[in-house]
Amino acid sequence: MPTCELCFHNCSLEEGQTGFCRARRNINGIIVPINAQWITSLALDPIEKKPLYHFYPGSKILSIGSFGCNLACPFCQNHSIATMSFHNKHAKQMRFEELVNLALDFIPQGNIGIAFTYNEPIIGYEFVLETAKLAKQNKLKTVLVTNGTINEKYLLAILPYIDAMNIDLKGFTQEYYSKLNGNLEQVKRTIELSQSRTHVELTSLIIPGENDSEEDIEKEARWIASVNPEIPLHLSRFFPNHLWMDKQSTLIDTLFKLEAIAKQYLKYVHLGNV
Repeated sequence: MPTCELCFHNCSLEEGQTGFCRARRNINGIIVPINAQWITSLALDPIEKKPLYHFYPGSKILSIGSFGCNLACPFCQNHSIATMSFHNKHAKQMRFEELVNLALDFIPQGNIGIAFTYNEPIIGYEFVLETAKLAKQNKLKTVLVTNGTINEKYLLAILPYIDAMNIDLKGFTQEYYSKLNGNLEQVKRTIELSQSRTHVELTSLIIPGENDSEEDIEKEARWIASVNPEIPLHLSRFFPNHLWMDKQSTLIDTLFKLEAIAKQYLKYVHLGNV
């Protein structure tokens, strides 16, 4: 039985079976991304929306998303996209050549390249890699907005074709990551390997009663600083969503307190959704 080795889940899949991410399947004994070429979301976004504040500020980037994710966050803000499939009437097939040509067409409107975002782009790894390679050949910038849940072998293979990443550091305890079906150590390793090879910014969505303790944010900021104190950290405000509609929105005062703590260790701390 073949195993998908893309992330820590290491799903062993029988013929026709789809992995945890709902987007990688065993077809004739080979693990393939069934979301390849299927685009569920496409927009020309400000680069700051990724969020990337220190990478070509003021520019725009063609942002594309497919479906599926290798985490299961109960607060997912893009759950309607992440849980789509190619059977959804809003999904559209586009070859990577078409996407690159579209990105080139948008250059007069301020576009600098392609951002793989909205759902988790890593699970469409093969398609993202080929698109990124062609984009680089055409002197376009490439961006990954990712949860960082990827095994080292695959990360190192794609990094030469990625100009910038925003990586979600969703919390700083494995107890919290377990609620998301995630692995904190794998995300930390992704950050460590990526920041020395490409531009990296981090985002932490602050959720009341879950990952908003001053102690945890101090540990997080201290660890980031030990890797590189110039990595920008975005602390983002939570609003009730998906399965966590009963949660309270993050108080702005809480963000200000956590910002002050993080700034003791990090050069750049930004607040989002305020």
